[in-house]
Amino acid sequence: MSCQTPIQTVFDTIMKLEDAGELATYIPELAHVDPNKFGVCLSTVDNRQFSYGNATDRFSIQSIAKVLALSMAYKMPGGEIWERVGVEPSGSPFNSLVQLEADNGIPRNPLINAGALVICDILLSNLKNPLADFMTFIRDVADNPYLNYSHRIAESEKSVGYRNIALCYFIKSFGNIKNHPKDVLEFYFMLCSIEMSCVELSRTFLFLANQGRKTSDNKEILTLSQAKRINAIMQMCGFYDESGEFAYEVGLPGKSGVGGGIVAIHPNTYSIAVWSPRLNKKGNSYRGMKFLELFTTETASSIF
Repeated sequence: MSCQTPIQTVFDTIMKLEDAGELATYIPELAHVDPNKFGVCLSTVDNRQFSYGNATDRFSIQSIAKVLALSMAYKMPGGEIWERVGVEPSGSPFNSLVQLEADNGIPRNPLINAGALVICDILLSNLKNPLADFMTFIRDVADNPYLNYSHRIAESEKSVGYRNIALCYFIKSFGNIKNHPKDVLEFYFMLCSIEMSCVELSRTFLFLANQGRKTSDNKEILTLSQAKRINAIMQMCGFYDESGEFAYEVGLPGKSGVGGGIVAIHPNTYSIAVWSPRLNKKGNSYRGMKFLELFTTETASSIF
């Protein structure tokens, strides 16, 4: 069944509605993005693709990259991840420090900023050339050697990243950051600056829709059990303190980023990426959330 017609129908419906969100102006470079951009791409596990709008324009995927960092760390020996990061929804903003005090420096989950910093620390401890090795991993998963990060965006985030700096040093005070915080933060800012289009993003995340395997050559990226658990974490924690709302309205595991991107997974069926830069009050794409809500209703493709 072709998804092109429902994608275009829902897209055109959303375009007629008010785009009530705001750009993530607290990161200087993101304040310059065209707020009217809107793209979507759906890639299926049998290697079909349906796109519309600004689907080939690249944007900063921001926190969506946290899922890829977690996937790489999950492959590493030792099994220390779940001793250092939890799997519970935070119910708090993505950059909150409040829970860390009560939880003795153990972040609630790996998709909030504190948890992603611990995952970055794990990667730094296990990789010989962390940034280069991480980009090699992503390019392999995506079957795309041209994916890259943006020094410009990374430096922009670094210039205003005081809350993330505070988080990293605070976690370090509990002994849950092993490397020097400056190195962890440098890696974290680069990770968040990776750029993809909706077409590239939906293709990259297909392995999570395909039981942990690439669709192009059936190469195992994660075991079935690992892929299931990452999808579960995305379902519960992928949208910060709006994760319950996304599960209720959309009904798919997914992850958002303050660059305006959202990627969502329908296990065994498809991966879909949406991009619209204006964000709602929770930091998620306003149009992206609306699009996915209507799309899963129109196609009856919620996992529930």
